[in-house]
Amino acid sequence: MKKNTKVRNVAAVDHDSSYIRAYEDIELLNKATLRPVRIQLEVLKPELYLKALNITQTIVCFGSARIRPEKEAKALVAAAKKELAKKPKSKVLQTKLTEAEGLLSLSKYYEVGREFAKLVVKKGKNRFAVVTGGGPGIMEAANRGAFENGGTSIGFNITLPHEQRPNPYITKNLAFLFHYFAIRKLHLVMRSKAILGFPGGFGTFDELFEILTLIQTYKKEEIPVILVGKEFWSKVVNFEALAAYGVINKADAKMCHIVDTAEEAWAIIADFYGIK
Repeated sequence: MKKNTKVRNVAAVDHDSSYIRAYEDIELLNKATLRPVRIQLEVLKPELYLKALNITQTIVCFGSARIRPEKEAKALVAAAKKELAKKPKSKVLQTKLTEAEGLLSLSKYYEVGREFAKLVVKKGKNRFAVVTGGGPGIMEAANRGAFENGGTSIGFNITLPHEQRPNPYITKNLAFLFHYFAIRKLHLVMRSKAILGFPGGFGTFDELFEILTLIQTYKKEEIPVILVGKEFWSKVVNFEALAAYGVINKADAKMCHIVDTAEEAWAIIADFYGIK
């Protein structure tokens, strides 16, 4: 093999990719083989921030990013009706209207989420930080209720194909951006002292059933798991049917409290922790 004996310009070495400090080498960190390191960083960064502020107890609220305040939801229904009137045979526009009307029926839970977070701050006397996924919809509502009332408001956002911006109601330096859903869920659950599930889709179900599984298998201590929206949850999940088929036991079927109001939800938490 022919040896390269030409002496290199020392200044040129500075531009070699091999000469970049490892912790500054973004191309290196993005390699597939460095995934364990990236995962560790996602575990450590929020932990350092939260530990520095002595945040050890949280109440987690999750639900659909699509649920808007009632006024906005009504405007979307009106716009969908106007579009459909121009093309009444359009299946796409019919579906759009149906979805808008469905979300309008759920818009009341935006205010329930906001009110619940207010109760957490006021009646809990800042014992608990309010945590959400950091995005719009129900997440915004809960962050907003805490933020507007002087509480600690945390957002664990996630990178998505269609970029999801953090809502503006998160305490400074407590908005975090994750790449890995698993690590995001780890942080959602590890300090949680209660979980509230509002109406939502696949993401909401993913978080809810993972938490129920962790409690069922004693990976997570027993905490209140509260589902907000009796009509919604009674239609989309049938825990009693799961028990009847024997795939869960009867005790598991009663792991969730189902309520309609912020006051009912707070009362369950206050009773569980003996808060007067």
